[in-house]
Amino acid sequence: MHVINQDAWLAGVDGCAGGWIAVFVRPQSGETRVRIVPGFADVLSAPERPEIVAVDMPIGLPERVGIGGRAAENCVRPLLGARQSSVFSVPSRAAIYAADYAEACRIAAATSDPPRKVSKQLFNIAPKIREVDGCLRGNADTAARVFEVHPELAFWRLNGGRALTEPKKVKSRPYQPGLGLRRSLLIAAGSSDETVSALPPKGAAADDLLDALACAAVARRIHVGTAEPFPNPPPRDAFGLAMAIWA
Repeated sequence: MHVINQDAWLAGVDGCAGGWIAVFVRPQSGETRVRIVPGFADVLSAPERPEIVAVDMPIGLPERVGIGGRAAENCVRPLLGARQSSVFSVPSRAAIYAADYAEACRIAAATSDPPRKVSKQLFNIAPKIREVDGCLRGNADTAARVFEVHPELAFWRLNGGRALTEPKKVKSRPYQPGLGLRRSLLIAAGSSDETVSALPPKGAAADDLLDALACAAVARRIHVGTAEPFPNPPPRDAFGLAMAIWA
């Protein structure tokens, strides 16, 4: 029987311009610490030593993919309504490790059925995907405490299993009704008004902070055993990493 450590630190993590924004939270007391760290390994080795890390980044890279990417992406998109475009199709491992965009597209087309190139948005985060992959591959103990999450799926869960009607941004600019809706859902889920309303640390934007807080909310659910993987059970890649998005 798994004994829940109520005093454990958990972490919600999102990539940002400054590296990674990490929200460390203790579920029992609600104590929260927010800071920017340069590398994903810095989250794992942080003084808090988080027992669970929920990160908005693909984990588990397939050798080949079908339409729409991995099963994880295809499972969650129908749940998100107009927000489903935020779920990028993950290409093969070889494409993620390509040296440049042209090579990534060539490899992706050769390892997908039907052949499909890599989206520019996905390729832009490939360095961060590789960073997480490098920390988890071959390290079963670390991989067991790191979970892939997606903020929009997290907010879907916090919204009672309903897709959010308001976007975070409109024409690449912050959209206050959408940000306000997400703040209210985070507060209802246990985040303090002070934390949710705080200015993000230098190197992160307001939506990065909200996304990291949403990841932390899923970390809480994983901690108490109420989170669900999509798909369930998760398939695993060639290195044994689970390919699922948790919420």
